[in-house]
Amino acid sequence: MRSSFAVHSGLKLIRTPNYRQQASRRRLAVICAMLTLALASGVIGALSMPAHGPAAAQVGTGPFSYFPSE
Repeated sequence: MRSSFAVHSGLKLIRTPNYRQQASRRRLAVICAMLTLALASGVIGALSMPAHGPAAAQVGTGPFSYFPSE
């Protein structure tokens, strides 16, 4: 007598991804997270910059702003 569990009339089960597929998905997730973080920090940096104009020219920050001018 055949078992009723052996008859598959419907959706087939999907195989779980192998180790290589899981590693590539993990790698892709890490790369996407890094790109998202870089984009978000770039947007925050662009929004925190002073506006263009006379107020922006008065800001005395630069690569050597922490050192004395002499």
